[in-house]
Amino acid sequence: MGPHPAVAAIRLAVRRVLHDVVTEYNRRTEQAGHAEFAEAGAGARRSGLPERPDTPLVLVACSGGADSMALASALAFESRKLPVRAGGITVDHNLQPGSGLRAGEVVARLAEMRLDPVEAVAVRVGRDGGPEAAARDARYAALDAAAERHGAFAVLLGHTRDDQAETVLLGLARGSGIRSLSGMAAASGPAGRYRRPFLQLDRQTARKACLVQSIPVWDDPHNIDPAYTRSRLRHEGLPALEKALGKGVVEALARTAQLSRDDADALDTWAAEAARSVLDDAGRLECVKLSVLPPAVRRRVLRRAVIDAGSPAGSLFARHIEEVDRLITGWRGQGAINLPGRVEVRRQGGRLVIRQS
Repeated sequence: MGPHPAVAAIRLAVRRVLHDVVTEYNRRTEQAGHAEFAEAGAGARRSGLPERPDTPLVLVACSGGADSMALASALAFESRKLPVRAGGITVDHNLQPGSGLRAGEVVARLAEMRLDPVEAVAVRVGRDGGPEAAARDARYAALDAAAERHGAFAVLLGHTRDDQAETVLLGLARGSGIRSLSGMAAASGPAGRYRRPFLQLDRQTARKACLVQSIPVWDDPHNIDPAYTRSRLRHEGLPALEKALGKGVVEALARTAQLSRDDADALDTWAAEAARSVLDDAGRLECVKLSVLPPAVRRRVLRRAVIDAGSPAGSLFARHIEEVDRLITGWRGQGAINLPGRVEVRRQGGRLVIRQS
């Protein structure tokens, strides 16, 4: 008799990602030679890892919740059958009493699964962008540092189809563009470091997999706290949509994310090619050439240009790009546009002058 369907589903999802990791690791090794990877292997030996420098290390980011504990269990099981080393990282945000103790419990459970290395990393959460964004920034910074420290090839994240649906709705509520509606990518970060095996699985599947395997899970009280936008969306917004529109809203939103991602990728490729065709000999953007581009392509070209000039991507909103776009499509002699990062854009002699003051 095989495993429970929920357990089989999470294992299959992780197995597919690990096969991709092994294939990519071997390809990069062949392309780059063995010197860089040999150094990574030496770092692994110094940290007490098994001496298998010819195999990639995959870490699971584990909060102790059902999604990430299910992911950790599937990684532990599947890694034993593949040329992969598996470890785990938990991030202590220090936002709740006893968070350090809980982080220690997660480390102990990961060790019981025979993951190695396992560690807890404590972070200090700032205030920029609000509590949810600040916690996310601190968490990813810690995961990036841990991946570099251990020489990890990939870090697995436990985001599910439900998380994807919530992300799409949050982007829609902000009035964001198609890239925001594309939600979370299956692979993201530097060189595709972050992998999300569960984007096609619902949250209940992960929880059921923990239940039938008798894996203890911790339910973060922040996930039901109405002070947080995502929590309100999860417990009030999505249920209301399903009541009004019927079941299947989560699946439809996840499908929308994938279709939007495909469209956004195509537009980004088009914009990258178009950017080279609208420059003069001095490398400045020519307004006449920009004006004939489709708006979605032109605004991507403009956004990339101002980011390259020093405007922080996270502080650059649609309204900023719309103002710059009006220098092309609604030119009436208006003055310079001031953007985040002290970047100034003005139209001069039929060209855009973009510079940081």
